[in-house]
Amino acid sequence: MGIVVVEICCNSLINAIDVEAILEDEYPEVAVIENTCLSFCGMCARSPFAIVNGKRIFAKTPEKCLTLIKEEIEKELAMYR
Repeated sequence: MGIVVVEICCNSLINAIDVEAILEDEYPEVAVIENTCLSFCGMCARSPFAIVNGKRIFAKTPEKCLTLIKEEIEKELAMYR
């Protein structure tokens, strides 16, 4: 388990890209967990989103969302460096 947890909904539009492989390859400190539901009803159908250590991250495109997720990961990791 990583010190930064990224949760994604299996129905989220962010799954257009392989978020888990990208993040876990780039950041060994990150654990990506895919859940069947994150209880943000309907959000997964409206925009790509994920939850990074409890903070909801969303954007209009999967690529932009991934960029924002990486920025949040960097902020979280900065506390441990």
